Amino acid sequence: MQTLSAQAQIIGDNSISALLFDDPQSATKTLSALKNASNIASAGLLTPDGHIFAHYMRESEQESFQVPLLGIGETEAHWFGHSHLLLARAIVSDGKEIGIVYVRANRSAFQSRVERYLLTALAVLALSFLVAMLLSSRLRKSIARPLIELAKTAQEVADQHPYSIRASTTNDYQELANLVDAFNKMLDQIQLRDTDLQRANESLKAARDRLEERVSERTRELVVSNRELEAFSYSVSHDLRGPIDSINGFIYLLDKMYGGSMDDNGKELIAQIRSCGTRMTQLIEDFVNLARVSTSAIHTEKVNLSSIAEQIAEQLRATDLHRQVEFEILPTPVANADPHLIRIVLENLLRNSWKYTSKCPTAHIQFGTIGSIEQPTYYLRDDGAGFDPGQTDRLFKPFQRLHAAGEFPGTGIGLATVQRIVFRHGGEIWAEGAVGEGATFYFTLNRTSNSQAPLRREAP
Repeated sequence: MQTLSAQAQIIGDNSISALLFDDPQSATKTLSALKNASNIASAGLLTPDGHIFAHYMRESEQESFQVPLLGIGETEAHWFGHSHLLLARAIVSDGKEIGIVYVRANRSAFQSRVERYLLTALAVLALSFLVAMLLSSRLRKSIARPLIELAKTAQEVADQHPYSIRASTTNDYQELANLVDAFNKMLDQIQLRDTDLQRANESLKAARDRLEERVSERTRELVVSNRELEAFSYSVSHDLRGPIDSINGFIYLLDKMYGGSMDDNGKELIAQIRSCGTRMTQLIEDFVNLARVSTSAIHTEKVNLSSIAEQIAEQLRATDLHRQVEFEILPTPVANADPHLIRIVLENLLRNSWKYTSKCPTAHIQFGTIGSIEQPTYYLRDDGAGFDPGQTDRLFKPFQRLHAAGEFPGTGIGLATVQRIVFRHGGEIWAEGAVGEGATFYFTLNRTSNSQAPLRREAP
């Protein structure tokens, strides 16, 4: 096909002058040069509108066909007939098509050439196969057999792990000898590492056994400590509460029986004793609650913190209908937590905000989250009294207060209880604030061990 295309291009290039000067005789002379090409049956030149300009046909040929015109933009095309191959090519001068040259060749010439090529290829293939058979029989003993032995050894090592066996060496070819030596050296290294690995596994097993024994011992100690803590909490709850209740009862009788005969100083002393008794009772109750949340079992489930916060906010509103406090509870992702303990967290935080905004004419308390949905950071923000940032480390310590009892009542146990619950949920809690500018408490739950600590950011 390439030869036929080249012939058509040569005829076309040599016929440009004849087409431009309308010289059919010169074009016919150019076409007659194809008589030396035995495979060419006929050829010709056409004007752009399809009329025959010049024609050549071999004497032994009879031509009865129509040359198809090229499509728009086509430079060359070919068509296969029953006995001939027809190729047409555009003749272009100065970018303008001035005619078409076509060449019609006998397919028998192509078929003869293909047959010769095929016979030659078959002969080469047969010769190559014969040479390959000879070489195969010659090299089987010297190359294939050592490789087969090496493969068997490798398969045995892979299946049964006998790292002490070695492949047999050969002296026929240096490359094969080097390959076998490299394989045996690899087995040496594997055997050495396998021995080291077995020793390491034995050491690891012994260390694991010691660790399990130590964990069991620490677990027993922890169980004993929890029982002692429960017993102590029970003692605080009952043994200490009894005398306090007695003191409160005697103060009540003293006031009832002799209050009318006392002066103002006496009545003030009785009121102070009653206040101290009430505060002592509250301290005992908070202490018992702190111990309870530290030892009680956690039962996690899907919890909607925003719904719980809404319920607590409604309860706080009902305690003082005259206060102007706006609660903004934003939707938060569902958390996996203990519903009872998480309610204690939100109650303490919301009651704190309610308490420390009590001196504000109007107040705003907001609950929501920042960060990703998978690892949210919850926050509770208020615009109340705030706290000194330099005293932040005292916030979550039991019985530590940043405000005087006369200014804001409380025992200093609530935030310590919140921290214990958050820690037991695998989370973290911290706070930011300033005096007179409010406070924001942040906490996380169920934070994975490989997670970074949450960013301390201002809530929106």
